Amino acid sequence: MNAALRNGLASVLLAATLGLMPISAPAQQDDTVSGDKTTDMVVDAVVMRPLGLAATVVGTVLTVVALPFTIPSGSVETSARHLILRPADYTFKRPLGDFSDSGEDGR
Repeated sequence: MNAALRNGLASVLLAATLGLMPISAPAQQDDTVSGDKTTDMVVDAVVMRPLGLAATVVGTVLTVVALPFTIPSGSVETSARHLILRPADYTFKRPLGDFSDSGEDGR
């Protein structure tokens, strides 16, 4: 058997063996995304909250821009709920580091 064929067969067997092995993840703490509550809080405070604030501001602008279309159709409340209130709830009503709660009333 030549070296190229032997290396190719070994690679296929190794890939098949690794593909059939069960993958075990490290144990995570309950209710965490990263496995560490402190890391979740830092990511939430530094990344997610500012993004949520930006989404609330952009949603407010989009709601105002869409008013000529939503007033005649009677969908101002629905538009405002999805574009302003949901991002605002996510940003201001959630406990720090808790990514599962989208607000008290689940808007």
